[in-house]
Amino acid sequence: MDFQAGILQDGSPMESLEKQLICPICLEMFSKPVVILPCQHNLCRKCANDVFQAANPYWQNRSSLVSGGRFRCPSCRHEVLLDRHGVYGLQRNLLVENIIDIYKQECSSRPLKKGEHPMCKEHEDERINIYCVTCEVPTCSMCKVFGAHKDCEVAPLQAVFQGQKAELNNCISMLVAGNDRIQTIISQLEDSCQSTEENSEAAKRELCARFDALAALLEEKKAELLQRISQEQAHKTAFIQGLISLYKEQLEKSSRLVETAIQAAEETGGAAFLMGTGTHTSMLSLPRIVEASKGGRLDKIEQGYESMDAFSVSLDHLTEAVHALDFDPAEEDEEYFDGEEEEVEE
Repeated sequence: MDFQAGILQDGSPMESLEKQLICPICLEMFSKPVVILPCQHNLCRKCANDVFQAANPYWQNRSSLVSGGRFRCPSCRHEVLLDRHGVYGLQRNLLVENIIDIYKQECSSRPLKKGEHPMCKEHEDERINIYCVTCEVPTCSMCKVFGAHKDCEVAPLQAVFQGQKAELNNCISMLVAGNDRIQTIISQLEDSCQSTEENSEAAKRELCARFDALAALLEEKKAELLQRISQEQAHKTAFIQGLISLYKEQLEKSSRLVETAIQAAEETGGAAFLMGTGTHTSMLSLPRIVEASKGGRLDKIEQGYESMDAFSVSLDHLTEAVHALDFDPAEEDEEYFDGEEEEVEE
């Protein structure tokens, strides 16, 4: 049995076949279908051209020298790049056209069954074949002549159908183009979100690096100032320790001299004392004792010598500068955001 004949003889396969031959844009049977490579979906050439024109408003015609544009398949959202011929550069699907011709011939040869065409409720034997423009409802000729719509304005049903179908097709094309624009904006916003995260991480790394460098500089300066204090401390303590050693040495000599003088003072013989021939006066020199009693002539430290106030550092200005640290104003970013918001609203 021939495959096509088998399909055409069965009512259910015919309905299935009809669904496969419907354009997703105009919801009618394909007219001059073109195949979208590489997704292999089909569209009416006029519908495809309407979608392409809406998505590429600057593309003029197939004779234009302007390069082609992008076309997004409404069935699978796959995007292809067309050349300067636009939709007219796509290959026509002759196989689908032949199948449509066979289908239409089969449908025209079959007798119209009762119930396949809407019938008037008021006049059961009359088909609905006109459109009441006043009431905006389909009706039959008898309703116009004798019925409820005899005073209304009517129009051919097929003409109204074609007009509304054309308007619907235009709306679909506009909606598809609007969806493409919205999808483009969403993609741009997602890219902006990712770029914001990447730029934020880079800004954080840069900020940490600058603060780490500032902390290292402060540590270096602190070490330098501590070294200077330590040097001054070593110099002063060495000087004071030297004076302590000298004074201790003088104290030791003075103590021995006192002990000798006390023993000499115990001499009872005047001649022996004055002549220095006594037991304890042989080594005694009165001028030496007198000189020692007047006190030493060693160096002394000035008052406040031990103070380290000269090494005090004021960090108030640095503290104020740190508190005043802030980011530079980014007015350009605000303007860019406002521009994007206006684009989304449009």
